[in-house]
Amino acid sequence: MKGMTTMKSRITALLTALVLMGSAAIAAPAAPRDQALDQVRLTERIRKELVTLPWYGVFDNLAFRLDGDTVTLYGQVVRPSTRADAERRVDRLPGVEKVINRIEVLPLSPFDDELRMRTLRAVFNTGGLYRYGMGANPSIHIIVNRGNITLEGVVASRMDAQLAWMAASGVPGAFSVTNNLRIEQAS
Repeated sequence: MKGMTTMKSRITALLTALVLMGSAAIAAPAAPRDQALDQVRLTERIRKELVTLPWYGVFDNLAFRLDGDTVTLYGQVVRPSTRADAERRVDRLPGVEKVINRIEVLPLSPFDDELRMRTLRAVFNTGGLYRYGMGANPSIHIIVNRGNITLEGVVASRMDAQLAWMAASGVPGAFSVTNNLRIEQAS
C-alpha cells in the first residue's frame, strides 16, 4: 500500500510540474521569431482582405502599414462604401486591435469619370500593357483626382512603367500625370 501511495505522489508531483510548465509557456511572451512570423501572416491576411473587397477596382488604390496590432489604411477610392468595407474587414481580423482609416474618397466628378475611362483605354491598349488590366485585381491602378492622374501598382519592367506613363500623358484633358508604378522584384 505504501508503494502505491508513493507512486501516486510521484505521478501527482509530475502532473503538477507539467501543468506549471505548460501555464508558464502560455504566459510567456512569444519569441521574437514567432512574433515576426505572426506579423508576416497578419500582413498577408490584411493584404488579402483589401484586394478581395467587392468594389475594389482599377480606379482605387489601397495600402496599409502594420505597427504591432495597429493598422493604418491609406489610399484613394471612388466609393465611400469601399473605404468603410476596408476598415470593417481589417478591424475584424484576429491580432488587429486598432484601425486608423486614412483612405481618401475621391470627389464625384463627371470630368474625372470620363478621364478615368480615357486613361484606362489608353494605358491598356498600349503595347503589351493589356495584361496588367486582366483579372479581378489589375496590377496597374489609375487614380484620377480633379484632373490629375496617378498610376499606382506593379509592372514587370522599367519599360512597361515608361509605356504606361507615356500613354497616360497622352490622354487629352489630364492636368498632370504622376507615375508611381513599382518594378516587380525578380524572385
